[in-house]
Amino acid sequence: MKGLRKYGLTLLIFVLILTTAACSSDTDAKPASESGEKYTFKLAHITPTDHMWHKAAEKFKEELDKRSDGRMQVEIYPASQLGTEADMVQQISSGSVDFGFITAAYMSSRAPAFTAWFAPYAFEDLKETNAARDTEIAKKILGTLDGQGIKGLDYVFAGNRVMLFKDKEVKKPEDMKGLAFRVTPSPPLQDFYKSLGASPESLPLPEVYAAIQTGVIDGMDMDLDATITNKYHEVAKYGAVTNHMVWPAVAMMNKGKYDKMSDADKKIIDEAIKAAADYSAETRASQEEEFKKTLSDAGMKIYEIDQKLFEPYIKQFDEKYGPTDPLIQEFIDTFRK
Repeated sequence: MKGLRKYGLTLLIFVLILTTAACSSDTDAKPASESGEKYTFKLAHITPTDHMWHKAAEKFKEELDKRSDGRMQVEIYPASQLGTEADMVQQISSGSVDFGFITAAYMSSRAPAFTAWFAPYAFEDLKETNAARDTEIAKKILGTLDGQGIKGLDYVFAGNRVMLFKDKEVKKPEDMKGLAFRVTPSPPLQDFYKSLGASPESLPLPEVYAAIQTGVIDGMDMDLDATITNKYHEVAKYGAVTNHMVWPAVAMMNKGKYDKMSDADKKIIDEAIKAAADYSAETRASQEEEFKKTLSDAGMKIYEIDQKLFEPYIKQFDEKYGPTDPLIQEFIDTFRK
């Protein structure tokens, strides 16, 4: 009987050891998404809180919270609170900021392939532009950021570019000759306006309102969103809705932090940013007529310029920039009608 008891005790201990080892193994094998790992991220961008990019940032925050069951939280720093775009990109690269929505215009100065997005009249409308996000060439361009410690996640679109004029109704490209025109300090944008005969000026956004009000500049390259949020309709009488270029922000993350995350958490990030980007483009596309009416009601003359008048300048852009980078050429070949 004692021997039987001893055998039973030994068997019980053996079973307990196996059970403990199995539980330990299960715990160690759990991915980060199931182990309760929590994140508090920082996201920075340049626009005010009523602009579509900020609304997209809020949508991203909402999606992350929902998809991670509250494990992933985001602190948003809008309106250049953390500095210029150059400052923000440096912070993202170093890891002191996790996410950014940075204009492709600025990024073209760090990764030239982003110049492709500024090929004039490459897309008919914002819906067509948004569909281009999922193409192979768009993803290749994002991949050029890998060597800078940055993970390119997606593109977040605001409205296409339009032209605002202080007191001259420009009806054809040649009418722009000699005009001082505020343009984002990006080589492809500035070259396009130089080809039209304008004189590009790279004023910081906070100075633009006063500059056009006082006549320092004659007009600006802008989108309808920012025209309203920055009240440029108060100082510019004419708005030519040319939609001549798209205006993406590059959604990015610190690459080191992204690479260290579990596959499940990477998927949450990817899907949340896609949902935010889709929301931004779809919402903005539906607002086009509303924005034009808002500006018209505020006293700005809203009109269009025939795209065919720009064909020589489109060709000039393609011939100059296509040969400079295989990705730019591939982009042009893919989307040029």
